[in-house]
Amino acid sequence: MRFVDRNRELARLTRAMAAPAGGMVCVWGRRRLGKSRLLREATAGRPSAFVVGDDRDAPLQRAAVAREIGRLLPGFDSVAYPTWDALLERFWRDAPAGTVLVLDELPAMVARSPELPGVLQRLLDGQEADGRYLALYGSSQRMMHGLVLDATAPLLGRAREILRIEPMAPRWLGEALGLSSPVDVLRRFAVFGGVPRYWELMAPFADLETAATDLVLDPVGVLHDEPERLLLDDLRETARAASILALIGQGCARLSEIAGRLGQPSTSLTRPMERLISLGLVPRETPFGVPAKDSKRSLYRIADPLLAFWYRFVEPNRSLLAAGALDAVAADVWRDFPLHLGPTWEALVRWRVPRAPIRGARWKPASRWWGDGVDGRPLELDAVAESADRRDTVLLVEARLQVSPPEVPGLLAALRDKASRCPTIVGRRCEAYLWVLADAPGVPGVLGAAEVLEAE
Repeated sequence: MRFVDRNRELARLTRAMAAPAGGMVCVWGRRRLGKSRLLREATAGRPSAFVVGDDRDAPLQRAAVAREIGRLLPGFDSVAYPTWDALLERFWRDAPAGTVLVLDELPAMVARSPELPGVLQRLLDGQEADGRYLALYGSSQRMMHGLVLDATAPLLGRAREILRIEPMAPRWLGEALGLSSPVDVLRRFAVFGGVPRYWELMAPFADLETAATDLVLDPVGVLHDEPERLLLDDLRETARAASILALIGQGCARLSEIAGRLGQPSTSLTRPMERLISLGLVPRETPFGVPAKDSKRSLYRIADPLLAFWYRFVEPNRSLLAAGALDAVAADVWRDFPLHLGPTWEALVRWRVPRAPIRGARWKPASRWWGDGVDGRPLELDAVAESADRRDTVLLVEARLQVSPPEVPGLLAALRDKASRCPTIVGRRCEAYLWVLADAPGVPGVLGAAEVLEAE
């Protein structure tokens, strides 16, 4: 798959590795986001040694590093290096200016060689780099924090660039796979999200249903056990986190409800929930206009589309799938797919609101609203956002999978009526839209899939 986007990250890495003095760059983020591909693009055309850490013992890891450096420096791997100091000091001394040593999956290397961060620290502090560079990569966000970002991290303050790689915007999925239909792009994004490696795996399949059935639902599919792999990267104990995600995936959105289903007090879930939030897997949401720390009003959802799909459809059917009932389960999944697509589409709409103008106007980040209206009746709004230019104006959006043209005036009128009953909106000027996944019918007040793909 061709390289798309990541222009800002690529520019920053290229600039950092153009500094005459050399030094270190650090790139981290969850697995499969294209960190390795990004660095290969950044080091194209310059001497580099690329080593991927694994679970082997330290002597074997050092031998692998020496072999890669030996491709640049003939004879470098002709001797055995008893310590990391000996290996890295020789590289630092003999490599020509401009050489990059990439240590990919650094946390795996450190797990076998706890002394390695200290060695790197001494290397960077003890002598001038003279145009040589270290590039440290890792998928374990917890361990990369401990090595580079925490106050006590051995490598704190020594990186020229520290980049956290995030999932990519939906528009790049269409560009990467050559898809012309905005609806097709967003339906695929609703399962595979913004993860480039998932896109590569999906590329050979003709449609979403075939791809997801083969890759995710099938017990031998490449992504069937993906949630477990993601959790193992960053959590010492995964059972509680997996239980929380399973319940959220089945519709439990409040902490008290999750705790009740687990037979635990809510306070016992505070730390595992905060951990899931810090990893970007579970966002905490509060209604528009309500302080973000108001835990009594908070709701939780799974942010990553693939995880949300997996915990809604795969986790409750694992026994059936293991028993060979793939066809029956797949039929049920695709019959009920709108139950997953709807909330995912709503989240995409809220994500899109602040990232590009809407009919020429700019808006701040969007939130849901739920609760009792001023008349005491229950009220829910899919997306509300303040104007970036006029404090008295709010954007009001209802997200729909499809709508027919005759329905539009009535739906917009009902949306404006909701605004008149919302306690945090009453008295403010409102601009109301329907945001429809299916091709927009071309009437005023309706936005479509194409407008979501405008955002980067």
